Amino acid sequence: MSASLTVYPNRSQFFKYESLYLSCDDNRKSSEWTVKAKTVRGVSGCGRDWGSLQSSSCIINEVYSWNSGVYWCESTSGETSPEANITVTENNVILESPVSPVTEGESVTLRCTAKSNSSSPRASVFMKDRSPVGAAIMGQMTIPAVSKSNEGLYMCMITGLGASVESWLTVRGRDFGGFTEVVTRGELLTFHLNLSSSLK
Repeated sequence: MSASLTVYPNRSQFFKYESLYLSCDDNRKSSEWTVKAKTVRGVSGCGRDWGSLQSSSCIINEVYSWNSGVYWCESTSGETSPEANITVTENNVILESPVSPVTEGESVTLRCTAKSNSSSPRASVFMKDRSPVGAAIMGQMTIPAVSKSNEGLYMCMITGLGASVESWLTVRGRDFGGFTEVVTRGELLTFHLNLSSSLK
């Protein structure tokens, strides 16, 4: 895999009419890449009936509900990058969580954001797999050192405004120079060779 999809802002949920920037990053510069999407309108590339194509990047000035779907990069030779799930909502609340996988041990901050730009803080409740996992006055919750147990479906609610939709948070093992850390049921630490890393 020689390319990855970068989403900016780095989150999986967007309000209607927000802007979205997507870029195909290829460290080896070995192919030409295009941002593609699978939505309710089918599969198509940036610049056809959505977005403005700029080299290997794509800008969507205003997103709509039909822009919700799966996005990825595809090369002229048929290679594909990992996918990113984007949701555009007309709800009053979104959950700001990383759209890309996060690595075990990293700090992750989840934010519950309201559509209105009210400066007054509102109580927020965060939920994972439909169960409460935290509450905050300032609308954000930080996981200091994320682990595989933190992987799952997250959503949030703001008092008086409603709830966000759910988004999946993916947690990957740490990479030790071509080896990926895996913890077994017996809590024994094993290592699996990551061939894609060792061949770079």
